Amino acid sequence: MINFDYKIFKKFYTMSVIKVIELMANSNKSWEDATARAIKKAGKSVKGIRSAYVKDQSVVVKDGKITEYRVTLKVSFEVK
Repeated sequence: MINFDYKIFKKFYTMSVIKVIELMANSNKSWEDATARAIKKAGKSVKGIRSAYVKDQSVVVKDGKITEYRVTLKVSFEVK
């Protein structure tokens, strides 16, 4: 008979389910600041954020000057 240790099995063979959501954020400072603001705000309601991927970046230009930085993020977290 094989000796089966469920704790070891669970540690190495469990599969996580990861959900990906898309967020948009803006900042008048930088793309990095917009990204940080999005993660901080999302972290208040989404627990266990694992990673973020910057999908898109853009700016708003008025009178030849950048007035706003915008980012679109793909944020992943584990579904419990």
